[in-house]
Amino acid sequence: MTKEIIINSTTSQTRVAITEDGNLVDFFVDYPENRRMVGDIYLGKVARVLPGIKAAFIDIGMKHDAFLHFSDIGARTQQFQDMLGDEDSDVDDEADSDEEGDASARSNIQAKPAKEAVKEVAEENAIPKLHKGQEILIQITKEPVNNKGVRVTSSVSLPGRFCVLLPFDNKIGVSKKISDFKERRRLRHIARGILPEKFGLIIRTVARNQSEESLREDLKNLLKTWEDIQNTIKTEEPPALIYQDLNTTSSVIRDLFTTDISKVFIDSKKLYKQIKNYVQLVQPALAEKIEPFKSSNSIFDAFKIEEQIKTLMGRRVPMPSGGYLIIDHTEAMVVIDVNSGRYAKSKEQEQNSLKTDLEAAREVARQLRLRDIGGIIVVDFIDLEDEKNRKKIYDELRKEFRKDRAKVSVLQMSDFGLVQITRQRIRQNIMQTMKEVCPYCLGTGMLTKHSHVVYDLEDWLKKFRRQSKERAIIIKCHPTFAAKFIEGKIKTFFKFWFKYGVRLTIEEDENMPLGEVKFFSKKTQKELTEEFS
Repeated sequence: MTKEIIINSTTSQTRVAITEDGNLVDFFVDYPENRRMVGDIYLGKVARVLPGIKAAFIDIGMKHDAFLHFSDIGARTQQFQDMLGDEDSDVDDEADSDEEGDASARSNIQAKPAKEAVKEVAEENAIPKLHKGQEILIQITKEPVNNKGVRVTSSVSLPGRFCVLLPFDNKIGVSKKISDFKERRRLRHIARGILPEKFGLIIRTVARNQSEESLREDLKNLLKTWEDIQNTIKTEEPPALIYQDLNTTSSVIRDLFTTDISKVFIDSKKLYKQIKNYVQLVQPALAEKIEPFKSSNSIFDAFKIEEQIKTLMGRRVPMPSGGYLIIDHTEAMVVIDVNSGRYAKSKEQEQNSLKTDLEAAREVARQLRLRDIGGIIVVDFIDLEDEKNRKKIYDELRKEFRKDRAKVSVLQMSDFGLVQITRQRIRQNIMQTMKEVCPYCLGTGMLTKHSHVVYDLEDWLKKFRRQSKERAIIIKCHPTFAAKFIEGKIKTFFKFWFKYGVRLTIEEDENMPLGEVKFFSKKTQKELTEEFS
């Protein structure tokens, strides 16, 4: 299998595509105005503590306070003045790491720093002694989604190329993706030899077959970063950004550029030099795989990425057999419907339904990964009578999700052909990143009929006429609605004027959603919409 990374960089954005045999399997977009935040470290201040939901909200200077669940508070956190002092050491933790090779895995790695943080939690379910105004060092683990703030942890970790540094944690772990027992033992032995006291270390997948010198150099850089963080804390007042992780493009190279990548193609000279120099420094053997893309054509067109992105962004996703998926986002979950297409009229219904469902299972796993969809997902497969066939769909889904770096849980197919999936949500999905809510329908996909808006307008006028002595109002609405309001031989505008004895003035406002009307007093300019609704 040929696996490649294709990077397209412009002044407005940088796009990174990962392909397997030409098929798009991962896609990232890096916007200057929408910077990646996962991994950033802040010195914050406790805004609220809510024992009822076992969480605290931390002021880190953003629009919404950060959400800190009690389970994300390190069990060995301590006061900042003890951070550089002596501490009773634990026995090495030989537990394996779930590190998947990407930045999102850091959210499950334990580390224990804080400036004026909580005392040790005596029991697993005990309520930490946080109080309002308390200063605490936290790290972002999930980016904001809709109106929710970021999710954070007080267990800070610093990712490098080959390992992840865990301040104040004596754990040494090795990625489960390194399956060779001898290699795991070798890496753990190296880690014990190079790791200072009071620190923990996770060995990443990419460290397989790396020399001790490479790991030592990577650890040296991480320790220097941690030292800089400690010095910054001493001079800052909360809320303050203490450490900023790499942007999306750089983190993809750090986390996903492994030995199984055949080539990396980059269409920007500046970015090519930056990435080439970084890889030559951390892993010279891979540097020769990085190539500049020299052509007048778009790099994404040349590798047929652009046409795949159009499919990625669509509600309907076609499949080779003729079937297709319909992907709909709701407030609580994502719903995916599997349709058989032209196979619906075929005679061997069970076998053809199985073929379509197996194809759909592979495509569902690919789409969730591509679009970075997290949370609850419900897939409505084509009904299968045979229990063995249902089991095949479940097994196919589990096999495909092993390729996913996010944590995924899949339940068995129900009697109704439904499969429930939960997928770890780290950041906004690709649709939320690349699209904005429609200013006309406000994301519903539906517009109120003109006749119904007119009905509501007349109903408002009736109430206004009965309850107010004013006889002149201003109606603000979108130009499209205003045009319809005054069309016809006898304009609706004048009908209401004469019927209710109220002088009406229409003001057009292009920023207003279609179907929304606001009323203002002509005399005082005060808005009256809610008063007479």
